Amino acid sequence: MNPYCVAIDWGTSSFRIWLMSGDGSALAERRSDEGMTHAATTGFSKVMEAHLQALQAPASLPVVICGMAGSRQGWTEARYLTVPAKLCDIVEKAVRVEGAQRDVRILPGLAQRDPERFDVMRGEETQLLGEFAGDQSSGLACMPGTHSKWVRIAAGRVTEFSTYMTGELFGLIARQSILRHAVGNIDTCDPGSAAFLGAVKEARDNPAGVSRLLFSIRAGQLLNGQDAASSYERLSGLLIGWEIAAARAEFGTGDKIHLVASGKLFRLYDAAFRSLGLKVPAIDADDAVLKGLMAGAQQFWPIPDHHTDYGHINA
Repeated sequence: MNPYCVAIDWGTSSFRIWLMSGDGSALAERRSDEGMTHAATTGFSKVMEAHLQALQAPASLPVVICGMAGSRQGWTEARYLTVPAKLCDIVEKAVRVEGAQRDVRILPGLAQRDPERFDVMRGEETQLLGEFAGDQSSGLACMPGTHSKWVRIAAGRVTEFSTYMTGELFGLIARQSILRHAVGNIDTCDPGSAAFLGAVKEARDNPAGVSRLLFSIRAGQLLNGQDAASSYERLSGLLIGWEIAAARAEFGTGDKIHLVASGKLFRLYDAAFRSLGLKVPAIDADDAVLKGLMAGAQQFWPIPDHHTDYGHINA
């Protein structure tokens, strides 16, 4: 099958690239740690073209990008759209990279400009575009990550969202706080463990006491010989339970929650929601971002009904 376009999700520290067919199938994939921070020094075009060469992508193949490549410190700034915003407007407001060797488009992020709730996102909006762009699409999306997003969608529009620094806090506490002595070198969490699930419920029931509950991990190690694995699981459970409690308090309980995640984060959040008696439909985050990127590509470079050699499409 001939390639139609290239899709890239360019994060702060991560880089993912897919060679896509016209029907939305991924023909090939590469991942690296050459995120925006690396590419800003090395050169965005240089990083991208090296991966395209490895994928043997045709020189004329166009590229659609989401994420931090469109930030102020990125390749070309794709200015934030202000919420409330239609998800389909993300495609309309994409920017073209001037001077690139091929046709490269970058999708913009979203901004919440309420002085009492300033917030931004880049990358997650493309996952939402892939799954919730229809006029009938509504609900609340939970999007776990270093900076987890909770997003309200109504009739294909993002109306509000909030960011919770759960993943970053976990990394800082586990590796740089006093709790590093309790968790040791453990870096995996069993989502079915009693330590994890019990901590999720504790934090949900007592969000105001999470600071105290966190220190109990250290005390448990000193006084009761709590092992590193269960300490690590308890830390993860407390922070995820705390996030869920905070989001539920902020957004209320009326909207249906959709979990947009993949890999270990999906397994942890899915187990956490289940332990709290919440039935949360799952959406694979990787599938969602590809759908969103392809939604953009198909607007930028329509596929003629009679044409199948997608490697030679130009805008």
